[in-house]
Amino acid sequence: MNRRLYFNFPLKGKARNSLYLVYIQFILSKFLSIIIELVAKKTINWGGNTMKESLSDTINQRPKILNKLPEVTLIFWIIKVLTTGMGEVVADFSDNLLTFPLAATLGAICLVFALVLQFSARRYVPWIYWLTVVMVSIFGTMFADILDQELGIPLVVSTAGFVITQVVIFIVWYALERNLSVNSIYTWRREAFYWLTVMDTFALGTALGDFTAVTLQLGFFASGILFAILIAIPAIGYRWFGMNSIFAFWFAYIMTRPLGASFTDWLWIPTEGCLGLGNGPISLVLTITIIALVAYLTVKDNHAKNNHGAVVIHQ
Repeated sequence: MNRRLYFNFPLKGKARNSLYLVYIQFILSKFLSIIIELVAKKTINWGGNTMKESLSDTINQRPKILNKLPEVTLIFWIIKVLTTGMGEVVADFSDNLLTFPLAATLGAICLVFALVLQFSARRYVPWIYWLTVVMVSIFGTMFADILDQELGIPLVVSTAGFVITQVVIFIVWYALERNLSVNSIYTWRREAFYWLTVMDTFALGTALGDFTAVTLQLGFFASGILFAILIAIPAIGYRWFGMNSIFAFWFAYIMTRPLGASFTDWLWIPTEGCLGLGNGPISLVLTITIIALVAYLTVKDNHAKNNHGAVVIHQ
């Protein structure tokens, strides 16, 4: 959430809003063009014959990439919550340090770079995956703040818009793939739908968290408690009441964004009701913590690969 009291930019009013709309359109068009280029029907050489990929090909042939996502464990959720808080505070820190157009441009460039790395990988690589999540978190925060702080779109409207967008993504995803599970992300198209979903959930979570903290005037700490309660619903429902695993996952995934961002804002914002520790120190602590956890996952992943290779050799 952008909390500067002013914006040092020469254009004002409708002229500035028009510039922001053009900028948003440009960034989104570049992002979507990259996704389309990566995911659009491609030709492959199979036994000397060229043929197009399709859903039936994906189902009937061996997957050309391994599952690109991490195992959903406790450490997954810990890092996910930390990245949401990091995205919030880094977006605010960079916005205060730089002009908004420069900060947003750098965020978009880094996001595209991370997505290219992620789509280029043939399997799950911890540091690439979590770098992409962090960049989505940072840019998703900036995008939601543009709508609220710069274009003046009410939080309730942007929140509803992101909810509708998410529903549409899920409908199209399921219509084409018949599966929304994160355990089956082994085709380009499914991976594209996954990252589109992640992008929207971060923007949705940002708008939702700001809506409860600012519009409903609950404050950041109370909002954090609220979302901590809400994120417990799918955990309890799945564990003891048979809640659908896919619904439970995405419900919890969306709730991590306002959960982490609310507590992060409570820690750094220098205002009444918050601790005012500063966004710089909080950014540093979150960055170091995430790097340490991802390094642990990388070592664990390499160890698992080495063990698998040893088993294959002995066989």
